[in-house]
Amino acid sequence: MKKILLILIVAAFVISCGSLVETVQEDVDREYEMNYSYLALGDSYTIGEGVAEDERWPVQLATNLRDRGYKVAPPKIIAQTGWTSRNLFKAMEKELNYTRKFDLVSILIGVNDQYQGKTIREYEEDLREVFRMALNYSKTRERGVFALSIPDYGVTPFAGENSEEISAEIAEFNAVFRRLAEEYDVDFYNITPISREAARDPGLLVEDELHPSGTMYRYWVEEIIDEITQKLPN
Repeated sequence: MKKILLILIVAAFVISCGSLVETVQEDVDREYEMNYSYLALGDSYTIGEGVAEDERWPVQLATNLRDRGYKVAPPKIIAQTGWTSRNLFKAMEKELNYTRKFDLVSILIGVNDQYQGKTIREYEEDLREVFRMALNYSKTRERGVFALSIPDYGVTPFAGENSEEISAEIAEFNAVFRRLAEEYDVDFYNITPISREAARDPGLLVEDELHPSGTMYRYWVEEIIDEITQKLPN
């Protein structure tokens, strides 16, 4: 009886190990079916606060690239609502393995630096660290990295009476963002004018009347996708 029980235990162990190996191999196979990897870095705009997962702009970008014949894996997103630039690079230190590189790396960060009252100098210092780390995770260094400007939430109902002040401050932070992108030789895409369309079209915002809707994110992707395809190696 004991011998039979031992055989059953060993058999169960072998079967379970085989299933585990099969599952891992399937994951590896799925990863290698895709030719390109994508790392998306940011805050609520990148994680898509208030929208479905497939409406997030990095997800829409990857989907559109696949529709054009580029086998881009679903993006690895490191982003959270409320994150400042410092929060972002600290999370990158914890979440990323330096041995892994990505074909595409996007950066969209800074609105919470402004909202939380960080100084321009603090933003610049922390943003430099984000850029340096992003370049280290890019297979092709500068070529694979790109940045999207900070949306102007000053035009949203959330801004209220502080609309003009917020818009002016966002412009200051974006000036730093653009300057550092140029310094690090990273392409900078200005989607801020699109974000201002929310002033006339409520459908470009989600229910919180602050964050972009999936439709606005689609407009961002349509604005940049032609340039992004040029970043993918043949």
